[in-house]
Amino acid sequence: MNRHYYVSDDLDDLESLEHELEDSGVNIEQIHVLSDNEAELEHHHLHAVDSFSRSDVIRSGIIGLLCGLLASIIILSFTYFSGVYETITWVPPIFLSVVSLGFCTWEGGLWGIQKINRVFRRFKEDLKMGRHVFFVDVRPDQEPTFQRIVRNHPHLTLAGDGSSTPEWITKSQIRMNKFTHWAP
Repeated sequence: MNRHYYVSDDLDDLESLEHELEDSGVNIEQIHVLSDNEAELEHHHLHAVDSFSRSDVIRSGIIGLLCGLLASIIILSFTYFSGVYETITWVPPIFLSVVSLGFCTWEGGLWGIQKINRVFRRFKEDLKMGRHVFFVDVRPDQEPTFQRIVRNHPHLTLAGDGSSTPEWITKSQIRMNKFTHWAP
């Protein structure tokens, strides 16, 4: 799948584009709008990027986890090579290494919550200026239809391409949404 980014300041046009894409077979889980004006996105019924995905919590949490692993290795190595375990047993150093691992992971996640996702950092100025970032994850078989529809929207400015959410995640989201919206 390919991800296409567009910038626009016309939410009515983006709403129309989203409906056209949905009518042509692109699932709502493939379409996202990033904006600092969440209330207007809600008013226009646009599929906004959730706050979890806007932040860099996953990446920073993984970095914190790696730092915690390093701290745990240092604690356990010091304990082993210094011979302290013969005096105090292994329980305190193991406990300290587990606490260090958890604390570093937690701190990494807290750090990441405060930062914008690294994928969206390039749009920071556009968002400050009140523009909206419209992006779509498109399968290769959807590409011609997508390009045809986008050409009918001259207010869009191409902002680049990038890697998309893995297709298996998108399919899982589609199945989950069908399951949760199922009514007998």
